[in-house]
Amino acid sequence: MAHPKKRQSKSRRNKRRSHDALSAPAISTCPQCSEVKRPHNVCMKCGTYKGREIIKETEDF
Repeated sequence: MAHPKKRQSKSRRNKRRSHDALSAPAISTCPQCSEVKRPHNVCMKCGTYKGREIIKETEDF
């Protein structure tokens, strides 16, 4: 098995991990209801995408 001869420094370890950070998800607003939604996705509040109704609104009984 491979065995390192020298211990890697903290700076070398942290340089390797520099690309592992998570980024915040992109957010846009729905033009119909002004609710916050993800871009290129159906709005879950009003059910529209690009001005068309994709998900029919159901009435609560």
